[in-house]
Amino acid sequence: MGLKNKDGESVFRDLALFQDYHGMPAFKNELVEYMAKIRGNKVKFDPNNLVLAAGATSANETLIFCLADPGDAILLPTPSYPGDLKWRTGVEIVPIHCSSSNGFRISMFALEEAYERAQKLNLKVKGVLITNPSNPLGTTMTKDELQSLITFAIDKDIHLISDEVFSGTVFDSPCFISIMEAAMDSNLKRNTDVLSRIHIVYSLSKDLGLPGFRVGMIYSNNQTVVSAATKMSSFGLVSSQTQYLLSYMLANKKFTSNYMKRNQKRLKKRKEMLVSGLKKSGISCLKSNAGLFCWVDMRHLLCSNTFEAETDLWKKILCEVGLNISPGSSFHCSQPGWFRVCFANMNQSTLQVALRRIKDFVERSSFNYQQNMGSLSRKLISNWVRKLSSADREEQER
Repeated sequence: MGLKNKDGESVFRDLALFQDYHGMPAFKNELVEYMAKIRGNKVKFDPNNLVLAAGATSANETLIFCLADPGDAILLPTPSYPGDLKWRTGVEIVPIHCSSSNGFRISMFALEEAYERAQKLNLKVKGVLITNPSNPLGTTMTKDELQSLITFAIDKDIHLISDEVFSGTVFDSPCFISIMEAAMDSNLKRNTDVLSRIHIVYSLSKDLGLPGFRVGMIYSNNQTVVSAATKMSSFGLVSSQTQYLLSYMLANKKFTSNYMKRNQKRLKKRKEMLVSGLKKSGISCLKSNAGLFCWVDMRHLLCSNTFEAETDLWKKILCEVGLNISPGSSFHCSQPGWFRVCFANMNQSTLQVALRRIKDFVERSSFNYQQNMGSLSRKLISNWVRKLSSADREEQER
């Protein structure tokens, strides 16, 4: 049937008849090596601490089930990807509000404010969930920021989940630093249970362009979490055929190395093309170094500083320009006028067409604005002259 082992014997029967929910050892071994490689081999991963899941969303949900009870709270920095982690788990998602004033970085003030807000609502905070590199920002966190989060988790006696599904897409400096690398600091390691509080979510969807394969995973040094998550993984397994195929692909180190380098090079080129094209239209982007998208500032195109105006602008761009970009409100952004624009889901010529359309739209919007302002100015002047004339007549009649 095409699936053969190294001896040329068919393995179809074995793959079709049995599914070990612990995962295939060969696949898990290759997977932890690949994860370490992406992280510059600065951290090592034990395949026994790896739990497979049907994608990163499933992995995140499984972790929430393991760490929190219904009614507990998870702190989540915004803007963030709108995955619904509340629906089945019953947890409350409390936003950590980040703003453009500091490039949407997670500040300790915002972190403490979110924690205190949860307490005032009588919610028991069980953890913080971050995405690094960020979706939708396309930025990576610094070692100091990560270590501050770890210290916060230790102080509050809570867990820290780091979703690192875009770790292999980092195409520019600064380089990617995993939460596990940050936790290796000698001062943090003095706390004996620090690693038991840290959990990584990863998948092959973004780094290898395989979202349809539905391969996600949880990595944790907490054996209680690993045991519980492994049992729950039976509700969302990765097929034996998929594991078998990918174990061979990941074993080809030359291929994966070349793929990563070429992919990162292409992403950087495409991102620079988008940023440069938008700049010509008077639109700026948040400085980024990872991901498949840019966080774009269109606040100056809003008719008012409201989310209603943001929705109106999104509808215009969708219906009039023919481009589907994601409004910041869909990522729970606290400031209207920011949009996520993907650049990796189209070829270069299509991106050029998109940039021309945006440029034309901005120019039309600017022309209409000037016309409206001119009309408004003439109306105001006319009203002012009318009032002066009326005042003069009244003065003469006296």
